[in-house]
Amino acid sequence: MTKTLFTSSLLALVLGNPAFSCEKCSNYETPDMKIQKTEAQFLPLINSFVLDIQVEGKAGETYPLKRGQLDGAPVLGYVFPTSLKSTDVGFGKVDGIVALAITSHPDFDDTALWDENGDGAYDNDGKVWHTHWVVLTADERVPGKLSVLQFKPEDKAVLPPTNPGMPMYMDSPGYTVVQDNNRIRVVLPADRIRASAFNFDAVTAYMQVNTSNQEKPMLGVYKVYSVASGDLSLPYSVKK
Repeated sequence: MTKTLFTSSLLALVLGNPAFSCEKCSNYETPDMKIQKTEAQFLPLINSFVLDIQVEGKAGETYPLKRGQLDGAPVLGYVFPTSLKSTDVGFGKVDGIVALAITSHPDFDDTALWDENGDGAYDNDGKVWHTHWVVLTADERVPGKLSVLQFKPEDKAVLPPTNPGMPMYMDSPGYTVVQDNNRIRVVLPADRIRASAFNFDAVTAYMQVNTSNQEKPMLGVYKVYSVASGDLSLPYSVKK
């Protein structure tokens, strides 16, 4: 189900929605968000996976413009959809696409345990590229046809303790992000997932927060700028 959901949703994203106009989305459609190559390696020396996106421009140099409030806040992402199950990364058993997202959103900070800009404050660095595990689900309410899976308080959702306090299947694991010219990488320690193997893909996307319209998801995908394979078929290699 996960792979089918991923493939059908991603095809919709790539083809786009001709009736949808998003001036805000177009502001970020730069070479910095255009994927040239993606790869993942397992490094036995540090027992970690390194997931890498290479772009035409400079990775991570295009940032969202601050809106000044949470409702409608823009989020940009370099996202690695995976074949992992929700239980592999600390969530309860739910259907959806488990993705590791590198995001930037200057209007809010959702990583209370981490001080990404190193200034001693833990609540002012949402703009700095940082990581989230999310579970994505098909969602016809937004042009990108995907959103982060939500839950109701009475659902008693199983979440990692580093969930940022939002009613969504989202985690803030604090993995290391490295920007290096046209490449952006995330280091995923193998002992932080309950799986020995997985496939992956890579996309870049514009997302948006919603706190005022009950007919829209809390965090929806509104535009995908670039896709690597589109079918979740990419394996990682082992560095010897």
